[in-house]
Amino acid sequence: MATGTPDSQARFGQSVKGLLTEKVNTCGTDVIALTKQVLKGSRSSELLGQAARNMVLQEDAILHSEDSLRKMAIITTHLQYQQEAIQKNVEQSSDLQDQLTHLLK
Repeated sequence: MATGTPDSQARFGQSVKGLLTEKVNTCGTDVIALTKQVLKGSRSSELLGQAARNMVLQEDAILHSEDSLRKMAIITTHLQYQQEAIQKNVEQSSDLQDQLTHLLK
C-alpha cells in the first residue's frame, strides 16, 4: 500500500478530524432538539392530564348544581303548598271573624 507524504497525511487527518468534529456537533444539536421535543411531549401529556382532571371537577360541580336545583324545586313546591294553606286559613279566619261580629251584634 502506498503511503502519501507526511504533509498530505496530516492534511487528510485534519480533514477527517474536522469532519468528525462537525458530525459530533451535528449529533449533539440533534440530541438537544430531540430532548426538547421529548420534554415538550411530556408537558403536553401533563397538560392533557390536568385538563382531564379539571373536566372531571367541572362535571362533578355540574352534577352537584343539578342536584341542588332539584332540591330547590321541591322546596319551592312545598312553600307554594304552605302559602296556599296559609291563604286558605286567612280566608277562613276572616269568615269566622265576620260570623263572630254578626253573632255579637
